[in-house]
Order: sequence, then structure tokens, then C-alpha cells
Amino acid sequence: MMATVRLSFSPAPVHVRTARLVGVAVARRAGVAEELLDEVRLAIGEACTRAVALHNQYGLADLVTVEMSDSEAYSVRVIDHAPIEASVGLTKLPPDELADESLTDEALTTGVGFALLAGFVDDLQVRPVEDGPGTEVRMVWPVQRR
Repeated sequence: MMATVRLSFSPAPVHVRTARLVGVAVARRAGVAEELLDEVRLAIGEACTRAVALHNQYGLADLVTVEMSDSEAYSVRVIDHAPIEASVGLTKLPPDELADESLTDEALTTGVGFALLAGFVDDLQVRPVEDGPGTEVRMVWPVQRR
């Protein structure tokens, strides 16, 4: 049985693919049902893309962290270090403002990301990190023990 796998990477979009691949491999090994693996792949990719976009938007060189654990279920935590108000930003905008062409691609990615994640993950939590600026996106899937 695995405890925790931790992956940290520089905020470059090219690393999101690696995080998705590792996340799905760990999910499969943990016992996540085969029919949920696409959901895992999409959710990890979306959470990591959101974190990378925030880091790039704010010029942060800090590493993005992904932690995977299978203690009771398969849980994934994606941690960014952007200012907390940036992480919430667009979720409060009225829908007609989302169509505003003056919004950057990064702003759209970070704001729409939560809506997409909610569609992929039944058990989703978003909260401030405990020490310093940033957001933790925690996603959980059930496992089938063999």
C-alpha cells in the first residue's frame, strides 16, 4: 500500500502532461475504477493548468505541488502560491462579463477552472494553503481494494 507521492514542478505548461500521467498511474495502482480514470486525468490536468496559469499571471517562479495519497480513498492535492484573491477572482463575475474580450487567457483559465473541476469531481474542496499565499485544490475518488 502506498502512503503519499509528491510531485513538484516549475510553472510551465509542458509539465502538466507529466502530472496527469503520474496521477493516473498512481490512481490505477491505488485501485480507482477503470471507468473513473479519464475523470482523474482531466481533473488533475485542469487543476494543474489553473495553478500554472496563476503562477505565470503573477510572475511566480515557485513550484506547483501535486500530492497523491491512497490512505482511505485516492486523493490529489494541487497547490499553487498565487495571491488568494487571484484564485477566487472570476468565480464572482456575472456570466456576461466572462465574455468580455479584455479578459486574458490566464484569467479565463483560472476562473473557469473551478467550474470545470466541479463537473469532473464529486468530492472537490478548494481552500487557502495553511502557510503563506496560495490555494489548495483537493480532489478525492473512491478506491476498490483488491
